[in-house]
Amino acid sequence: MTDLLSTEQLNKHSKRIHHEFNLNGYVSIPGFFNTQELDAIHKNKERFIREVVPNMPENEVYYEDPNDTSTLKQLQQVWKHDKFFGDLMAENSKLSLLSSICLGEKSRPINMQYFNKHAGGGQATPPHQDGYFFHLTPNHAITIWFALEDVEPEQGCVNYVQGSHKYGMRAHGASGVLGFSQAILDFGIPYDRANTMSFPCKAGHLIAHHSLTTHWADGNRSKTKSRQAMGAIYYADSCVENEASKKAYQAALDSQLQAKGMI
Repeated sequence: MTDLLSTEQLNKHSKRIHHEFNLNGYVSIPGFFNTQELDAIHKNKERFIREVVPNMPENEVYYEDPNDTSTLKQLQQVWKHDKFFGDLMAENSKLSLLSSICLGEKSRPINMQYFNKHAGGGQATPPHQDGYFFHLTPNHAITIWFALEDVEPEQGCVNYVQGSHKYGMRAHGASGVLGFSQAILDFGIPYDRANTMSFPCKAGHLIAHHSLTTHWADGNRSKTKSRQAMGAIYYADSCVENEASKKAYQAALDSQLQAKGMI
């Protein structure tokens, strides 16, 4: 898809974006954030890690090694802790507009995350569907992912199973991976292999997928390069969240992680 750098260009190409999202279960937009926007995101990300992370709840900050802060791998709810990232996700933002275009209706912001697979040790992201964690009826939501630096295959680029959002929720089971606690149990069937699309990304490249799209990423095999990215989750306004189910799941997960010393 042609680079889209403004809300005007997003609106201009909205029909094509919506069609591709519905057809494939994802959309890819190189250059969604330009150099100036990326510089601001990087600057504020570093400030956030330095000043805000030390005071965040432990269940929103994940490390590969809980005893080594240099192994920071994931942050949850970044937008709720900081005005810059709150504005990045707000109703009048490019991310919000894109989510509504893809979903075909007004959407509401739910989460903004920071991801890092550090050089020489970043874990793989197991095959899963985000909607498993959302507890929604209907399961109609979007996860937006954008690269903060160039991501080549050896760093763990994102892989999608094209069209997989059309076939409902697959069975999941415990993965043992911090931040991605569930994995698809029968992943690797012929349909998965035949329809896999991989997305190496330049910094500023955005990809976004439906909550039922099967996806995963390898670990970071590079000894010298990290793999930093951010994500944003929006629910379609038509969705109803089962709050009791979601709270029960999160409480059980937090208890398991604490018992294992993972948070």
